[in-house]
Order: sequence, then structure tokens, then C-alpha cells
Amino acid sequence: MTILAASEQQSSLEAQLQATLNVIPAYTWYAAPSGALTFVNARIADYLGLPTDHPLRLGIDLGAAWDSHLSLLHPDDQEETRRVWSTCLRTGNAGEVTFRVRDGQGGYRWFLSRAEPLRGAEGTLLHWIGVNFDIEELRRSELELRQMLDFAPQLIAVYGPKRERLYANRVALEYVSLSLDQWREVRAPGEFVHPDDRRRELAYFERALTSGSPDQLELRLRGADGSYRWFLARYDAVRDEQGHILRWHVALTDIEDRKRAEDKLQQENAALREEINQIPRLEEIIGSSGPLQKVLAQVRKVAPTDSTVLIVGETGTGKELIARAIHQGSRRAARAFIAVNCGAIPASLIASELFGHEKGAFTGATHRRLGRFETANGGTIFLDEVGDLPADTQIALLRVLQEREIERVGSDKPIPVDVRVLAATHRDLERSVSEGKFREDLLYRLNVVPIEMPSLRERRADIPLLVEYFIARFGKKVGKRFSSIAQNTMDLLRAYPWPGNVRELQNVIERAVILSDSDIFAVDQAWLKREASDVPRSGAALSGVLLAHEKEAIEAALAQTHGRVSGPHGAAAKLGLPTSTLDSKIKRLRINKYRFKSQPS
Repeated sequence: MTILAASEQQSSLEAQLQATLNVIPAYTWYAAPSGALTFVNARIADYLGLPTDHPLRLGIDLGAAWDSHLSLLHPDDQEETRRVWSTCLRTGNAGEVTFRVRDGQGGYRWFLSRAEPLRGAEGTLLHWIGVNFDIEELRRSELELRQMLDFAPQLIAVYGPKRERLYANRVALEYVSLSLDQWREVRAPGEFVHPDDRRRELAYFERALTSGSPDQLELRLRGADGSYRWFLARYDAVRDEQGHILRWHVALTDIEDRKRAEDKLQQENAALREEINQIPRLEEIIGSSGPLQKVLAQVRKVAPTDSTVLIVGETGTGKELIARAIHQGSRRAARAFIAVNCGAIPASLIASELFGHEKGAFTGATHRRLGRFETANGGTIFLDEVGDLPADTQIALLRVLQEREIERVGSDKPIPVDVRVLAATHRDLERSVSEGKFREDLLYRLNVVPIEMPSLRERRADIPLLVEYFIARFGKKVGKRFSSIAQNTMDLLRAYPWPGNVRELQNVIERAVILSDSDIFAVDQAWLKREASDVPRSGAALSGVLLAHEKEAIEAALAQTHGRVSGPHGAAAKLGLPTSTLDSKIKRLRINKYRFKSQPS
């Protein structure tokens, strides 16, 4: 009874096994310990064209020797198959072999067949379990997989357990300009990795090898032209049940544009930090004269607002210093202050410099670049010499002021920006408008709050304070101290017209500090005489007139122009002054320009 029960139990288990194998979507079979085929699942039976009541479908032992079924194989494959399975039966070990099997219509297909011994608790061989893999299906699946990988934008490669080169997709092969066979022949690990990154890549691979978990690494790879690009590399290991590595899958994503943007941002941040370190402190706005105090009062009023400010004045009067004071007194003080000299940038590049450009926007645009407006987002941008902007850039700037958005060169996508605009110029913008060189609507947008910087001639009372400040500043830099200032030097500095304003005074003081051999500060009189002779005659004559008979000269010019101040035939043009400067002088001297309008021409 016990033997009968055990037999019934085994039959039940075999029935369950057959039922399981029939639903597996693979070609599966099992055989007796002797190797005789005793069961094939439904997929093999259908392939062979066996009827539904065939004994092999039902798991009935035909008692046939195992090699009797070799007739199902292609004649050229029977001898190798007999050799392999004979070895398996003799040793009791698993084995595999490839052969062609005839289907129900007489055709042949290639299969990879693998048999595993199924043993009982005591190690007794119970059955051989086999699986046949359709090689054509595997190849077709592999081809489909490769086609899918070829469409991927990443560089993808497959390596063996020891980093043997097995496969690379189309994108990867095109990047190194090699065929698959040529790539496989490359033996040196890290052959395409930048020399500075090879040690990191090797250490990364060792970590992935021991940990078994995927990780990622940034490195540079050499392309076909010899140049390097940045990639984000990710290594994934495929392991078997025992943990042994079967394959390495590597995917590399191009991050060159991102790295360039990061490097550019780092450079701009470094430049900003350097610029911040060089920013003069607000207390360096030296002077107590009335004209300067009037300007500082305007700064204190306008700084807390977000209004656009136009700072006008002669070269060297400190327009940028006033712009920084406005920024530092605003709610944007903690954000960036970006200064751009519009007159120092070529007209062909100014739009890209201000608004940025997209990759490929023009020749040489190899990557996306952020413009100064985007860099200053949340802060303040100072457009020095705004009167030098070309016409097309004036239109773009007008849009920024109106719409608060920009467009990068080569893009039609608007980008919102939150930037306060401060501008400065030494030009007479009203004259530029009348001459068609500057847009009138842009002038109105910029000139929301005008601030006129007084020349040093108009604030001579500040010269002694400025001289003492610059002497202390440059003396500390070169390690010199002065006990006093020669009186004739101070008289000379006060009398000189200073066409270059505070910047010229600063340069003269720095030169004297460096060249001085005495502890009494003195300036060579020849320096100022020579520089005074370099001043244009009209400017020197105008300076003399303004100093001695300023009001009379202005009234005479107004009389000649019948009260007209601006334009090519206005009083400002005749006197060689900016319109805003002349308007300020008319107000300060309380001249009624309207009384000249009634005079006949």
C-alpha cells in the first residue's frame, strides 16, 4: 500500500508538472533518467505537428531509447547532439547544444537546447528537464532591441563581465566614428575617456563592481574630431542567481551644454564677486558742495523705488558710482548689480551680450548663453553709454522696459525678467533724437527720473576733500605717507578746469603719489598745463565764458535761437552743452527762456 501510494503521488506530481509546462510560453520537455523523451509541452507539440492524442503530449513513456528521437533533427546536427547528450547521461551534469529541428511542414529552425537534471532528496536522478530556445526569435528580439537602442539619444554600450566590448548603439559608434567591429577591437579600458577623468572612472567602476548597485559619474569622452564633451555615465550590472556579473550596461547622456552653462555661471559669479570687492563704498562719494548734495538727495528719494533712472553728465563725473548708490539703497541690494558699457561692445554682439543667444543662433554660437538681463534677474542692470546702442537693440530694450520680457537671439520665446534698469550717458540724447540716432519713445522710457551729475568745475569746493581722499587712498596702496600738501599745488588744482572731471583728478593724484620723493605732496605744474592745452579750443573757451559770464552767454544764445534750447539750432548746440545740462543751468540761474520767444527772427 505504501508503494502504491507513493506511485500515485508521483503520478499526481508529474501531472501537475505537465500542466505547468503546457502553459509556459517556451519550448519545454522532460525525459526519463535514461534520456528517453517522455513529455513535450504544447508549444513543442504544435511546432512538431503532433496530434492532440499523441503519447508525448500526454506524458506516456513510449519506452523508446532517447536517441530514437534524433530523427527529428537535421541530419548534419545529429552527431554533435548525440555526443553532448551522451556526456550528460554519463556524468549526470547539465548540458546544452544547438541544433535544427524539423517542424510539421518539413522546414527547419535553429534552437539552443539546455537540459538540467532533476534529483530527489537522496540525490537520485528523477527526470531531465529541458528548455529549447528559438535562436531566430532570440536574434529577432536582439535585433529589435538594438533598433530601439539605436533610436535612443544616449550613448549606450554593453560589456562582458570583464569589460569586454560586446555592443554599442548607433549614436555611440557615430560619436567615436567607428564600426561595431572596430569598436570591439579596442582593448585599452578608458581609451576614449579624458586623461584627467580616467582615474575617477576606474575608481567608480571598482565601486560599482563591489557594491553591485548602479551609480553615475560625470566624465569627458573624446569624439571623432579629437575634442572632448561632458557626459553623465551610468553603469548597471546584470547578475545571475549566484550574484555573478553577466553583463555591464552603460548609458551616457550628453551634458556638455549644462556643463558650459555651469562654467559660465561660475565665471560670472566669480566676476561678480571680484566686481563686488572692487566696488567703492558709498562714503567714497566725496564732497559737500551744493550741486553734489542735490544729487545725493535725489538718490535717497529714488533708490527705494523701482523707477528707471537716467543719469547724464560729462565723462568722469561718477555716473556709475551714483548708479551703485541707487542699487545699494534699493530693496534689490542683496541681488546682482550688472554694469554693461554699451559703447565698448561691438554693435554685432551687443544684443547677444544683453539678451543672450540660443545654440546655433549665429556662427560661433556653439552653446546657449545667458545674457546680462537674465544674469541680473531680481537685481539691477546699469547700461552705461546707453546713447551708443544700435537701432535694433534700442527696439529690444524698449520692449524690456514696456513688457518686462526678453527674447534670446535665435529664439522667439519670450522670457520674463524682473530687472531694474539704470542708464547713463554723456551724450545729448535729445539732439540724438532730432538727428534720428536715438528713439524718442526709448528716451521717454529711460528718462523717468533724470539725475544730472555736476562737473568738477561746478563743484570746485569739493576739490580739497577729493585731493585728501585720493592722497590717502593711493598713499596706502604704495606705502607712502604725506605730512602736508603744498599750497601752490592746491591752488593749481583748484584753478584747473578739469575737462576729465573726477577721473582726471584721480589719475593726476595717483601719478603724483607714485612719483613723489618728499613727504610734502606736490603736483608738477607742467602736467596740468600740457593737459589743459589738449582741451578743444571751443571747450576751453566755453569753460571760460561759463566761469566768468555764464548767465550772459546763455541769455545771448537764447536770444539768437529765440528761446529754443534743444535741437541742432538750439542754444545747447550753440554752447556745446547737453540739453539737460543747459536746462539745469537755466533753472539754477533763474533765466526766463520764454521771454526770448517773442523776439522777431
